[in-house]
Amino acid sequence: MRYWPAAYSFSFFLLSGLLTVSLLQRNESPSPTASAPLTIASPGKVSPSDLSALQAHYKALSHRLARLKPHEPYILVDTARNHLYLKHRDTILLDALASTGSGTVLPKPGKSAESWVFDTPRGTFFVQSKLINPAWVKPDWVFIEEGLEIPRHQADRIEQGVLGAYALGFGKGYFIHGTLYTRLLGKNVTHGCVRLNDDDLKRVYQVAQIGTPIIIF
Repeated sequence: MRYWPAAYSFSFFLLSGLLTVSLLQRNESPSPTASAPLTIASPGKVSPSDLSALQAHYKALSHRLARLKPHEPYILVDTARNHLYLKHRDTILLDALASTGSGTVLPKPGKSAESWVFDTPRGTFFVQSKLINPAWVKPDWVFIEEGLEIPRHQADRIEQGVLGAYALGFGKGYFIHGTLYTRLLGKNVTHGCVRLNDDDLKRVYQVAQIGTPIIIF
């Protein structure tokens, strides 16, 4: 496993995500040399010239990607630190404690070898829906987890008041939403969604629009 200094690691993920967003928006492909790896002459022993070349490479990449940042606000989710950032260019509009996926694996019933994996997806997404006072339509895994029979009627799956006042969907059943369990914010405990407290959720809902980029790493 390769380890990066914390500042370089965060910047790398952020800038890589922003490049992805910009390319998607512009329908472009990066040039063949844009992602070419920087070769270090002696791995394990970095000479002053190697370090200088690495710093110059990083600076050039940072400047290039800075020009491609979205002009509108965007959402950045750090699943390792369980923080959600609402940003506009380099300005942090909100730094919110969040909860993200637990990584738990739940086998599906029957003879199938398939399982549910409760991870928050990584990558670049966009806000696809904005809901007020959302109702939770419980999927099958909720009942399997609790040892209950899967209901036959859709009405038996609906539960009000557990997702907070707002929800922002970003595809395949994943949402940024509220929680009744604010004491668990900052922990990897969800089934894949991103949870926030009421005040932070309201702020994100007010700023985000349909199409707002969401970068998760």
